[in-house]
Amino acid sequence: MIPPVASRFVAGEEPATALEHVRSLNEREIKAIVNLLGEHYDSRAPAEDDAAEYRTLVRDIATSDLDACISVKPSQIGLDLGEDVFRALLEEIVDEAAQRDVFVWIDMEDHTTTDVTLDAFEELTTENDGGVGVCVQANLERTREDVERLAELPGKVRFVKGAYNEPAEIAYKDKAEVDRVYRELLAYAFEHFEDGVAVGSHDPEMIEYATSLHEEHGTPFELQMLMGVREDTQEELAAEYEMWQYVPYGGRWKSYFYRRVMERKENLLFAARAVLGR
Repeated sequence: MIPPVASRFVAGEEPATALEHVRSLNEREIKAIVNLLGEHYDSRAPAEDDAAEYRTLVRDIATSDLDACISVKPSQIGLDLGEDVFRALLEEIVDEAAQRDVFVWIDMEDHTTTDVTLDAFEELTTENDGGVGVCVQANLERTREDVERLAELPGKVRFVKGAYNEPAEIAYKDKAEVDRVYRELLAYAFEHFEDGVAVGSHDPEMIEYATSLHEEHGTPFELQMLMGVREDTQEELAAEYEMWQYVPYGGRWKSYFYRRVMERKENLLFAARAVLGR
């Protein structure tokens, strides 16, 4: 059982619990991106198990009248075992989702996975009329070129600053520089992307900049934030814009919860108060 201190950031261990959380979000006009926690498997069995659970999750979303989609990590469905394993399992998930009209996001991991992830996205989103999305990271120097390539494709692209500690020779390390590049990427996307832009950020300045770009260009867009982070703001934004919450669940919640607590002092303070009962 997930302790109360972690339940702010993780929607339970079972899919039914996660979908109940999604229903509560929908009642507040917030949509959900559901993610089964898991990554970097060194054997095929857990990758196949998670792929099967994603297919079941797609069916549950499609039959439950929920406003939700799914998001999958490449290393969760076999990338560490080989590109062929990853592609086969991802295609099974996307095929199921396409039949059920459920959108599929492909999460982006560290820079070693970028090419294979973008290649898989290009093929699958083209085959499925834009029913697949992918994430790009502003801290990588290559991303502007990647974004120009993606502008020609159907489907949606999620823009984030980047959470992985990438090598200095291929990535921007200064926060101000990453912010500058993130703004440039958003400006390009709002001008050139026809299928919409997903802004994955909790930064109020970036959200304000994105809304101004939307007003200028009229490009469809959505805002995406994590479960447990700035949830009051999520509700406020949902009253005016398309708001999505990234909703993780599953038995492998401990490492995810640790990352959320350590990445922001506000999250660490919340956890400390919960443990101390204050």
